[in-house]
Amino acid sequence: MAKNLLIVVCVLYHFGITCFAQPGNTVRAKVQHTYYSQVGIREKTGHNDGVEVERYLSYVWLKKGNPWCAAFVSWTFGQNGIKKARSGGCVQLMEQGRTIYKSGKQTLEPQQADVFFIWFSNLKRVAHTGFVDKWSDTWVTTVEGNTNEAGSREGDGVYKKKRLRRQIYAVCSYIN
Repeated sequence: MAKNLLIVVCVLYHFGITCFAQPGNTVRAKVQHTYYSQVGIREKTGHNDGVEVERYLSYVWLKKGNPWCAAFVSWTFGQNGIKKARSGGCVQLMEQGRTIYKSGKQTLEPQQADVFFIWFSNLKRVAHTGFVDKWSDTWVTTVEGNTNEAGSREGDGVYKKKRLRRQIYAVCSYIN
């Protein structure tokens, strides 16, 4: 009897740890795992094309050749069961989220897997987006698609970047 009880306790302990206590089991961690898995993806010819890029675009009903930063964010969320963030356009994607930071004012501290937006004065709108990976007082570590080493909004791949916080116009959360 004592041996059976010990076996039951060990089994419960094992499943309790593996099912409930793993910090990597959160939705945010799963989204992070997905966007990290895409770092290094590059366009095939530098014209918003290639197998992966076209997969992101297809997820938001766009054809190759279109800008794809918002499509990358939407596709990443979709791979993790988050369907409310689904747009190929930055403005529409931002409207679908809960704004937690805008123009230097924040209601909540941005976290890993929240989404940043950059304002372009010449366009008078947000025109680039990606994931917040780490938020600090001065810097934001990001993972973003359709950018490059210089941080362009018309780049050639998925990059992990470090941006000045003052470059970020808004941050939205899509994860409760």
